[in-house]
Amino acid sequence: MTRKETYIRDVARLLSGFLANGNAADLLDCLVAGSGLPGSRANRELAGAFTETVREFAAADPDDQRILWSLCVGLAGVSPEDAPTGDPHEFLAFCGIRGVGAIGSLSPACAGPAFTRLVAASADPRWRIREAVAMGVRDLLSRQRKAVIPELDGWVERGSWLAMRAAAAGIADPDLLGERDIAAAALQLHRKILIRVYTARERESEGFLALRTALGSTLAPVVAALPGIGFEYLRQLATLDDPDIRWIVRENLEKGLLPERYPETVQHIRAQLS
Repeated sequence: MTRKETYIRDVARLLSGFLANGNAADLLDCLVAGSGLPGSRANRELAGAFTETVREFAAADPDDQRILWSLCVGLAGVSPEDAPTGDPHEFLAFCGIRGVGAIGSLSPACAGPAFTRLVAASADPRWRIREAVAMGVRDLLSRQRKAVIPELDGWVERGSWLAMRAAAAGIADPDLLGERDIAAAALQLHRKILIRVYTARERESEGFLALRTALGSTLAPVVAALPGIGFEYLRQLATLDDPDIRWIVRENLEKGLLPERYPETVQHIRAQLS
C-alpha cells in the first residue's frame, strides 16, 4: 500500500467515525500530527487524501455533504492568531480550504458558496492558506468551469490584488490548460489582470507584490498552451515601458518549457526587453 493509499484509508476511517458520532477530535488530531509543520513543507499528500475523501463522501450522501461542509468551513476559519504560519494547526485551515473547494466542485449550486469562502480566504496573511485557495480554484475549474470562469473575471474586476493572485495561480495549471476553452479563458484573465497592474499607482503593498511574484510564473504555462497568440501577447507586453510588466515577461521567458521548445522566439522577446 502506498503512502497516499494509507492516508486515504486512515482519513476515510476517521471521517466515517466523525459522521457517525459527530466528534471530529480524532480526525483533527490526525491532521495536526501529520501536518509536517513546523517545517518548510506541509504534508500535501495528507491534505490531498482529505480533499479526495471529503469530495467522495459528500457526493455520496446529501446529509453527509451538509455535515462535511460545516466541518470544512469551521477548519477554514482557524485564524492566523490561533494558528500562525508554521504552526501545526495552520494545516487545519489549509485542509478546510481544500475541502471547501472539493465540495464546491460537486455542482454549480455548491460552487457559489465555495467561491464566497475562497475569495475571503485569498486575503489571509498566511501564504500556505493563499496557496490552498489557488488549489481550491483548480478543483472548481476541473469540474464546474462554466460557473467558475465568470466568477474569476469578477474577482479581477472587483477584487483585491490577492484575489487576482488566487485567480491567476488557480487557472494556470498545466493539466487544466490542456482544455482549449480553459486556456483561452486563462489568457483573457491574465490580460485583464495585467491591465490592472499596468494602471496601478500603488505598487508597494504586500498584496501587489504577491500578485507580481505569482505572475512571474503563471503566464508561461498559458503561453505554452496557446503559443501563437500567447507569444504575440508577450511581445506586446515587452514593448511597454513599465518595470513590473517587463519583469513579469522576463521571468516567464525562463519558466517551464518555453526556452526549450521555442528558443528562437524566447530569444527574440528577450532582445526586445533589453
